[in-house]
Amino acid sequence: MYLGSFTLPIDREEELIIKRMAQNGNTEPRLAWKYGYIDNEYPCGIFGRKGLREIVFRQVTIFYGGNGSGKSTLLNLIAAKLQLKRIAPFNSSELFDAYAEACRFAPGEDDEGVRHRIPDGSRIITSDDIFDYMLAVRTNNAEIKEEIERGRAEYKRLKYGETVKFNGMEDYDALRLQVMARSGSLSRREFLRRTAGTEVKLNSNGETALAYFEQKLRNDTLYCLDEPENSMSPRMQLELQRMLEEMARYCGCQFIIATHSPFLLSMDGARIYDLDAEPAEVRNWWELENIRIYREFFERHSRLFEDD
Repeated sequence: MYLGSFTLPIDREEELIIKRMAQNGNTEPRLAWKYGYIDNEYPCGIFGRKGLREIVFRQVTIFYGGNGSGKSTLLNLIAAKLQLKRIAPFNSSELFDAYAEACRFAPGEDDEGVRHRIPDGSRIITSDDIFDYMLAVRTNNAEIKEEIERGRAEYKRLKYGETVKFNGMEDYDALRLQVMARSGSLSRREFLRRTAGTEVKLNSNGETALAYFEQKLRNDTLYCLDEPENSMSPRMQLELQRMLEEMARYCGCQFIIATHSPFLLSMDGARIYDLDAEPAEVRNWWELENIRIYREFFERHSRLFEDD
């Protein structure tokens, strides 16, 4: 494991608030309560009432909870403290950077007690990253389709129209393509591929999201995944579960995941922090409220699944 533990500064939250109030009010810390102010205390106040000071990690660690439970905040604090690569921005606050700076972490150790380092390329991946990827692919495909339409007309002009005149190097590419088109060594399909590009295959949102993880995840890397199951059907979530389990077991990856997917929660060997509980505690996946609700629902309708 690359990350062994992470400690939250809940005993220093008042200190951080006073310091920010003093900065905003341009006054001394001892006068902060009188002349200072603060617009947003986030992320202070989230974890103190849950009694959550330290997270101890396994190869797969999961933060479970409803909206507002703090699971995404935890991922963002870890990513900020470890300076993990990220693409999508997140809703920060005036205290977030100071809070992340006050957090502490300890690297994991191997069997001989040698501490690991956080691997290069480690990153946080959010559902926004996946949605942006799907949007970018669709936009790119639409642009390629437009280029293909223009390319068909261009191919016809080069193959059957007037011969390109060579007046300088700026005419070289067009003349080269025309020579190949007329000689038959360049098919129209190849011409369109070279001039317009190739569309990225898009299936359902869930299949595209799964393909995103297949492309992005690398061996021997630490990943924070924020609700990676978004847009995935149950079948796709099971595929993602198998992929993450194999990469954790055989490919040297460590995963820290915020999720309420029953399929990801049931990952083999995962350590699950129930952030809905006060105080927060480590639980088995089958003890979580959401899982019990699913179970009760299917038990009420169990007769519908009986064989005739």
